[in-house]
Amino acid sequence: MALEITDTTFEEVVLKSDKPVVVDFWAAWCGPCRMVGPIIEELSQEYDGKAVVGKVDVDKHQQFAAKFGIRNIPTVLVFKDGEIVNRQVGVSPKKVYSDAIEAAL
Repeated sequence: MALEITDTTFEEVVLKSDKPVVVDFWAAWCGPCRMVGPIIEELSQEYDGKAVVGKVDVDKHQQFAAKFGIRNIPTVLVFKDGEIVNRQVGVSPKKVYSDAIEAAL
């Protein structure tokens, strides 16, 4: 299951991770976010142990959404060594996300 990432845990879980980290910025009211959610869950299982896969609810946790310029959701960022290496805005096929993870591994 994808990890719930908060403003409090973001730095430790994402920026200090020694593995690539996929972060889905989403909100409960967002229809396209509900389309990306199951893909993120699948990726969290497929990349368990290889990458960290998590979600940030932008309604509850706005600090890092603002810091990384998240203006549209869903936005999925891939981090490596604390830096953004990939950004997908809107709904994309699962392969787009898995290719981004593979490139970061």
